[in-house]
Amino acid sequence: MKDHNTKDLTAWLQASPAIAILRGVKPEEVVEIGAALIETGIRIIEVPLNSPDPLVSISNLAKHFGDKALIGAGTVVDCTMVKRIAQAGGRLTVSPHACADVVQKAKVLDMYAVPGFFTPTEAFDMIEAGADGLKLFPAEAASPAVLKSLRAVLPRTMPVIPVGSINADNMDGWLEAGAAGFGFGGALYKPGFTAQKVAKRARAIMRMIQPAQAAE
Repeated sequence: MKDHNTKDLTAWLQASPAIAILRGVKPEEVVEIGAALIETGIRIIEVPLNSPDPLVSISNLAKHFGDKALIGAGTVVDCTMVKRIAQAGGRLTVSPHACADVVQKAKVLDMYAVPGFFTPTEAFDMIEAGADGLKLFPAEAASPAVLKSLRAVLPRTMPVIPVGSINADNMDGWLEAGAAGFGFGGALYKPGFTAQKVAKRARAIMRMIQPAQAAE
């Protein structure tokens, strides 16, 4: 694999189609949990900014795993936070909404930007702003059929990542519709989970996603 700073987001997603969303994680536990995730093959980890001391957690992850994983922040709703994420060692910003200011600030700082979207207008506005990928959120309010229609008009190389209620029952449909990867939050980590429990869930997710990819 190439050095992490030279990969585009598609390469990261090909290596790690499962994205860990560690909402509520604490700095004192994040390194052990990050190690468990990486051991299972998950290489993209985001710490939502509404977690306890998220910048400390991002810094801890970046110091320990920045050479082998893409570390960043989720729930980035304010462009003023983007510089602080970068200073903490984060290389990725993920937003729940379509905000051109956040995307453009991330790109100025040479970070990956994945804004949320739900409509074609939002998707194309974010592509125009410079997004590296698009987060279809909340996915449970859409469907694989919606994604398939979007893929027919979106740039072929633009990754779309559904987030919300993805599981073994519906993953095949999303992949067939063109999903480049998936974000896993509560299905993978909730506050209070041990690293061992996270590893067990991560292994189950990887077993679920890899056969689905192979069958795509």
